[in-house]
Amino acid sequence: MSEASLANPFAAPAALQRRYFWVLIALLFLFCLRVLGQILVAFFKVSFLPPMEEWFSGLLPYPELLTTQILIIVLYGRICLDFARGFGFFVTPRRRLGTGFLIFGSLYLGVMILRYVMRMSLYPHERWAGGCIPIFFHWVLSSFLLVLGRYHWRTTQPPFKPSVVKRLLQGAAVVVALLCVSAWAIYQMTPSLLAHQLGFRPSQFAVRAQKGRLLTSDGIPLVADIYHPQHTAHTPTILIRIPLTRDFKNSFFSSMIGKMWAERGYTTVIQGTRGRFGSGGAFYPLLGERQDGIETLQWIAKQPWFDGHILTWGGSAFGHTQWAIADQTAPGPSALTVYFASTNFHDMFYPGGAFSLDSALSWAIRSHGARDQTDWPSADEVQQAANGFPLLDADRRATGADVSFFKDWVEHPDRDAFWEDIDGQDRLQSLKAPVLLMAGWYDPFLPTQLSDFTHIRQSGEPVVAGRSRLIIGPWTHASEVTFPDGRKAENFRRQSLAVSLPWFDENSGLATSPPTAHSPIRLFVMGKNEWRAEQEWPLARTQCVPYFLSSGGAANSAAGDGTLNALAPTAHEPTDSYTYYPLHPVPTAGGAMIGEAAGIVRQNDIEARRDVLVYTTPSLNQDVEVTGAISLILYVSTTAPNTDFTAKLVDVHPDGSAFNISEGILRRSYQEAPNPSAAEKVHEIHIELWPTSMVFFKRHRIRLEVSSSNFPRFDRNPNTGNMIASELNAISAQQTVRHGSEYPSRLVLPIIPAR
Repeated sequence: MSEASLANPFAAPAALQRRYFWVLIALLFLFCLRVLGQILVAFFKVSFLPPMEEWFSGLLPYPELLTTQILIIVLYGRICLDFARGFGFFVTPRRRLGTGFLIFGSLYLGVMILRYVMRMSLYPHERWAGGCIPIFFHWVLSSFLLVLGRYHWRTTQPPFKPSVVKRLLQGAAVVVALLCVSAWAIYQMTPSLLAHQLGFRPSQFAVRAQKGRLLTSDGIPLVADIYHPQHTAHTPTILIRIPLTRDFKNSFFSSMIGKMWAERGYTTVIQGTRGRFGSGGAFYPLLGERQDGIETLQWIAKQPWFDGHILTWGGSAFGHTQWAIADQTAPGPSALTVYFASTNFHDMFYPGGAFSLDSALSWAIRSHGARDQTDWPSADEVQQAANGFPLLDADRRATGADVSFFKDWVEHPDRDAFWEDIDGQDRLQSLKAPVLLMAGWYDPFLPTQLSDFTHIRQSGEPVVAGRSRLIIGPWTHASEVTFPDGRKAENFRRQSLAVSLPWFDENSGLATSPPTAHSPIRLFVMGKNEWRAEQEWPLARTQCVPYFLSSGGAANSAAGDGTLNALAPTAHEPTDSYTYYPLHPVPTAGGAMIGEAAGIVRQNDIEARRDVLVYTTPSLNQDVEVTGAISLILYVSTTAPNTDFTAKLVDVHPDGSAFNISEGILRRSYQEAPNPSAAEKVHEIHIELWPTSMVFFKRHRIRLEVSSSNFPRFDRNPNTGNMIASELNAISAQQTVRHGSEYPSRLVLPIIPAR
C-alpha cells in the first residue's frame, strides 16, 4: 500500500487518483489559458487574440471578473494539489460531496449548453464560435465539477435506500432547479419574443451590458445602463433619460427594451435623471434637464462605439428630456420619439387658466421623496388631498410633507421665468430633427401636442417638416381607455414600442430597404373604433358647424328643456341660471388626466345636478363624425369677480346612458363683480374643449354640459378674486348663460363629411 493509503484508509487507489488528477489538471490548464488570453488583450492590447468584448459573459465587468477568475484558479488548484498529494479534503471519497458536484455541474453545463444553443439560434453573428469564448470555458469549469463528482461517486459505496421524505425533498429540489433554469431561459428569450410580437425584423447581435457613469459639470454622477450589440465597431445610439425609481419592475422592463433594440444593431443608453434610476443628486421633475441632457450628448459623442446618430425615446417627463435638447446638433438627436409630452408644460398644467389639480396631485403623490410609489394614487386619495383650503397645502394633506415641485406648480399660474426654465423659448423654431409624436384623446397633453405638430409641419427645416409624424390613439396618460361597451382599447405601451424600431431604422441609416411612404398622421376614430391615415391637422375637409344653445329657461338637468340646434335662433329666449358653490363643486367623472381617474365614464349622475346645464340634440338621423378642435362660445353673466365656466361634450346612447368625449374650462376675471348690477353685465367668452375624433351614431344624441366646476380634474375657483393658491375663503356665485337671437351661444363642432 502507498504511504497515502496507510495515512488515510478511506483513500481511493493511487492509480485512479492519478488518472483523475491528469484530467483535472488539463481542464484547469485550459481555464488558465482563457484567463491569460484575456489578460493579454486587456493589459497588453495584443491583436492576435479576439477583442476584449468577446471574453465577457455579460455578468461581471473587468477587473471584478479577473478577481473571480483568480479565486476559481486558486480553488481548482487546491483540488488538483489534493489529488497530486493523494490526501486532503477533496481527494478523500465522499458520496454526498460527489452528489453535490454532479448535480451542480450538470445544471451548470446544461445551462451553458442551452445558452450556446440560444445564441446560435438567435444571433447570426455568433455562429458558430464567435462571441462564445465565455460559454466554452464555462463548459470547462462545469466539466471539472462533473469529473470531480464522478470520482467521488466511483470511489464510494452507494448508501442505503433513502426514505420517502428524503426522496420527496430530492424531487422537490430537482423541480425547483428546473423551474429556475426555465425562468432563466425565458428571461434570456424575452427580448426576442417581444420583438417577434411587435413584428420587428430578426435579431442579429448578441448583447453585452455594462454600466456607464457621467459626472456632470456640477459634480453629480448620472448612471446609465448600456446595452451593446457585439461584433460591431460603431453603432447608432438610442438615448432614454428616465426619471423613475430603479426597482425590479422598471429594471426588468428597461433591460428587456434595451436588449431588444441592441439585438438589432443599436447601442441603447438608459440613463437615470437626477435622483432617479441610480443617479445622484436631488429629484425635481422637469427642471435642469437641458444642461444634463447636453452634457450626456457630449459624453456619448466621445464613446468609441458612437457612429454619429442619436435617437431619443420616451414620454411624459422623459419626453420633456428630449424637447430640452431638441435644438442640439453635432452631437444632437437625429430623430425624437415623444409621447404624452409637449414643449408647453405650462399650458398642460393651466388649460384655460385653471390648474390641472388631479394630474398635478397624482404626480406629486406618486413621485415625492427619494423613491416613486409603485402605483398611481387612487381617485379617493386624490380627492381627499384636493378637498380643503388652501390649495397650496394639498400636497401636505396627501403626503404629510411639503412637495416642493407641486408648490412651485401651484404658485406659478402665469407663464413666468419658472416655466421658461422648463419649457424654454421657441423650441419648435429651433428643432433640428424630425419627431414622432404619440398622443391620446384622453391625455392632458393632447392640445399642446397638436399645437406642437402644427408648428413642426410649418418648420423651415424641410427634413423636420416633411418627416415628422403624429399618432393619436384611444389612450389616457400612458394607459388605455375602456369603451362604453366594456372593451379595452389596444395597449399603449405595446404600440409605443411597435413604432419605435421602424422609426429608428428610417432615421439612423439601418433601414435595409427604402422607407415606406407613410401618411404623416394616423388617428383612431372612436365610436367606429378604427385607425385612419390622414395628411394634415386640422383635416382639410372639416366643416365647422355651429350648434346653438336653446331652452325655455330650465336646462338644469338632463330631463330639462335645453337643446342644441343646427339652426340659428330667431327669437329672444329666457336665460339659464345656476348657483356655483365652491364648497360643493361638480365632481370629476373621467376626462383627460394623469392618473387613475382618467378616461370614459358614465355622466348621468353629473347631469342630474342643479348646477349643471344640459343641452342636447334630437336623436341623430345619420352618423356624425366630429374630428378636430372643439370650441364653445357663450354669453354669460356672473356675480363673482373671478370665476370659471366649464364645458363637456357627451355622447348619449339610445338607452339614455351618457359618456364623456371632451371637456374644457375658462377661468377669467369679471372686473365689475361683485356689485348688484354685475349679474346683468353680459360677457362673450370662448372655451376651448379637448380635440377629439368621435363618430356619434345614428339614434345617438350629442350633448353639451355647462357648469362652473369639474373637481378635482381642475382646481375649484373660490370666486373671491384673490390669489387662489393661498385663498382660505369661498363665496357662491350666480351664473347665467344667455342664448337666443341676441346672444347666440353656440357649440362649434368640426364635422367631417361622410365619404
